[in-house]
Amino acid sequence: MDDRFHDLKTRLAQVSDLGRTLRLLGWDQETMMPRGGAQARAEQLSTIARIAHERFTEDGIGGLLEQIGPYEDSLDPESDEASLIRVTRRDFAKAVRVPTDLEAEMTRAASMGQSAWFEARAESDFSKFLPFLERNVELKHRYIECFDPADEPYDILLDDYEPGMTTAEVRAIFDRVKERLVPLISAAREHANEVDDACVYGDFAVERQKEFVLTVIERFGFDPGSWRIDLAPHPFATNFSVNDVRITTRYSPHHLTGLFAAMHECGHGLYEHGASPLLERTPLAGGVSLGLHESQSRLWENLIGRSRPFWRHFYPSLREAFPEALGVVDEDAFYRAVNVVKPSLIRVEADEATYNLHVILRFELEQEILAGTVELRDLPEAWNARMKEYLGVDVPDDAQGVLQDIHWSGGTIGYFPTYALGNVMSVQIWEAARSAIGDLDAQVEAAEFGELREWLRENLHRHGRKFTPNETLARVVGGPIDPEPYLRYLETKVGSIYGLV
Repeated sequence: MDDRFHDLKTRLAQVSDLGRTLRLLGWDQETMMPRGGAQARAEQLSTIARIAHERFTEDGIGGLLEQIGPYEDSLDPESDEASLIRVTRRDFAKAVRVPTDLEAEMTRAASMGQSAWFEARAESDFSKFLPFLERNVELKHRYIECFDPADEPYDILLDDYEPGMTTAEVRAIFDRVKERLVPLISAAREHANEVDDACVYGDFAVERQKEFVLTVIERFGFDPGSWRIDLAPHPFATNFSVNDVRITTRYSPHHLTGLFAAMHECGHGLYEHGASPLLERTPLAGGVSLGLHESQSRLWENLIGRSRPFWRHFYPSLREAFPEALGVVDEDAFYRAVNVVKPSLIRVEADEATYNLHVILRFELEQEILAGTVELRDLPEAWNARMKEYLGVDVPDDAQGVLQDIHWSGGTIGYFPTYALGNVMSVQIWEAARSAIGDLDAQVEAAEFGELREWLRENLHRHGRKFTPNETLARVVGGPIDPEPYLRYLETKVGSIYGLV
């Protein structure tokens, strides 16, 4: 191995260790840390972010990237080594533009904002969160100023989560999705009497839910020897190595949303768990974009977890676990209930069709926040008005409205579009998997997920960040992102359930 490349890998491994430490402290803050630790934790995170940024942007790594060209030219462009150099060069070019003080302060403000969000959401009081949101937005404007002007300022933030994609490209996809989904949702609402979802509301003892959830996700690939599942106010997944995966969910004793949240986060975990161990402690480890990451969580949650084959296998045991709530509900009625199209308040609990309108609403508001066309103090009113316009629902309080998502508390503006992009890509990937695995429906019905999991690992997960998001998707599905398969899937599924076809 070239000495300069070995030196580069050693330095990058230390940066990776610091990044994983940041994740670990963040996971603890959201799951275990007493709220009184907020101020100290913010300082701890800020200190480690400062060290990590300094270590990555130091002259040593920059100098090695300048000197390593001849060795890079000798490599197979698709090799781990060439990919590591290529991805590091891109990451370095972005990171070196951001002052270390700004990086540290953004991390500190994100931690303080998250702690404030926990309290504000619990009390449904936006005013308690507003100063922290104002600080995060101010810092995002300073971050944007670090880069050359883009066609739209939002492009710079979007690139952090979906590298290479522009706001205009996202808008075109969303316009197409909205064009087709609005009439589909309207038609389903006109035939609302076709589906009764009352059976998913009732008494569902949390301990029995936990047992059932563990049964399902262990079949998906959750391994107690290298995974954890915990509770969090807002479900999320993270990892500190391919063999240290942490997922979270939340439970209601009156609904089964915790099951679907757990399946969703397990999909994220499988992506990280499936990355090649050879990429550990390098910038190549982990998912290549949040859109592709979301494609995996939505695939396991919806394309599997809301499918007929899945419930043919698992519904008898679910009904046995909750005989009072489900004893007289047959499998078909339950399947239709968990696929109801019903505009609702909470994004993470929304049905497959209306979910995207929740995302589009946030995408539009984020651009208005950056442009200053909506005052932050007026955000609850703007949110509520758009919820009424897009989904026809009245927002009763801030907790179920503008405070329901954790993202803005951590300054992650530009993240939300990846949720709907993930929906789109999930069906493209699912169709490719079905083509490759001829009896996939039968395997799902038998709760045998090993072949699918291995196919996803081989074609997507193991590559980590070796290729760009566009290149990665093309390797899996043979082409670029395309909303048509997703729209056909939803129109067929919803049309069948509601008698529209």
